[in-house]
Amino acid sequence: MAKKRKGLQNGDADQKSIQSQESNSMNLKQQVGLISGISLIVGTIIGSGIFISPKSVLSNTGAIGPCLIIWAVCGVIATMGALCFAELGTMITKSGGEYPYLMEAFGPIPAFLFSWASLIVMKPSSFAIICLSFAEYVSAAFYPGCDPPVVVVKCLAAAAILTITLVNSLSVKLASYVQNFFTAAKMIIVIIIIVSGIVLLAQGKTQNFENSFDGAKITAGGISLALYNGLWAYDGWNQLNYITEELKNPYRNLPLSIIIGIPLVIVCYILINIAYFTVLTPTELLQSQAVAVTFGDRVLYPASWVVPLFVAFSTIGAANGTCFTSGRLAYVAGREGHMLKFLSYISVKRLTPSPAIVFYGIIGMIYIIPADIDTLINYFSFAVWLFYGLTIAALVVMRFTRKELKRPIKVPIVIPIIMVLISIYLVLAPIIDEPELAYLYCVLFILSGLIVYFPFVHYKVKWAQKITRPITTFVQMLMEVVPPEEKKE
Repeated sequence: MAKKRKGLQNGDADQKSIQSQESNSMNLKQQVGLISGISLIVGTIIGSGIFISPKSVLSNTGAIGPCLIIWAVCGVIATMGALCFAELGTMITKSGGEYPYLMEAFGPIPAFLFSWASLIVMKPSSFAIICLSFAEYVSAAFYPGCDPPVVVVKCLAAAAILTITLVNSLSVKLASYVQNFFTAAKMIIVIIIIVSGIVLLAQGKTQNFENSFDGAKITAGGISLALYNGLWAYDGWNQLNYITEELKNPYRNLPLSIIIGIPLVIVCYILINIAYFTVLTPTELLQSQAVAVTFGDRVLYPASWVVPLFVAFSTIGAANGTCFTSGRLAYVAGREGHMLKFLSYISVKRLTPSPAIVFYGIIGMIYIIPADIDTLINYFSFAVWLFYGLTIAALVVMRFTRKELKRPIKVPIVIPIIMVLISIYLVLAPIIDEPELAYLYCVLFILSGLIVYFPFVHYKVKWAQKITRPITTFVQMLMEVVPPEEKKE
């Protein structure tokens, strides 16, 4: 009997040892809960755009009525896209956003081209733009009445990128806490603007909404560009799919975060625009360089300084969310052998994909150097919808080719079909409306990834491995990182 009890105790000890080894395995941990998930969606979508330049939608519609309709339609499109991504994310529970879905549906080449375009241009340049917006708001307080020096703005933006990269490399929980804080901060300014607008409307200031459809410019090209600009402000609805492996209970928290987060953003965007139009005429709004600041100067004086302060909080929160998610794309691409292998390595002490995050931060720093990268962003932004459409098409394809996969969430097939058609429209409309060689250059850059793919990824030439092996060893020793362990099914 004593031997039997001793055997049971040894068995329990072995089981605890196995559990301990599993808990300490070198993989990303599920540390992001529902509140953090909602904060990540809301905090990444609501950046600087809605506070600084909603005039782009108005300029392409010509009147208040169609402008507000466009904002609502963009919200519906973002919601439908997010629901499609929720099915993909609960069907294929891998981090990396579009990357693993393209891999499963169409194979390695489309997945590689997505990671190539995203990691080299689209995401780091967007990261740089957000940090530059933050730097402009912060530095403006020290240079009243004149534009701050370019060097000051760029140094502040570089400091912001460095700080955000450091925070995300140190701890997943710390990055989540930072995201929650800045999301709460930006919701304060959102509430201030919305409540101010409601109070003014209650006082009878509705004259700007009279004949709100007069002067509307309803053309196919104008509507497409208005949708394009509105959807840019909503961009970020797919961010949780980049960190699926780190979500607690992803089958529940992924769809719940989307269902709560995106409608909250839609309501905020429409009410903020109504508040703007309550105070500013369409002409005044089009002439304003930063709409929220103009609104604050007229409504909140002498406390108008609150607006640029909280807009700065908003932009830095959006930058943190972008860094948090985009670093995971580099991590997954490295894990699949589509990027440098050390990008998939994990910090031994902190269990964060620190090489991928640092790589993302360095590329973001490079994009601060040019004098103007807004044009670059505009030309590459249509590529975002090219990959959105391709990814949602993957959902339709896998309904027929991968019927064995479990689908905890299954959206009606008509929704992904509509989203594919919308994506095609959004990709082709800007090119047809204003054809420029820059769009061709963008497509050629994306396809140039094939020059890298075949020798380095597909054929794995030996001399390339001889170059990368010492670099990988150096990164391992410098950052104390190791390869992720294979997950046992």
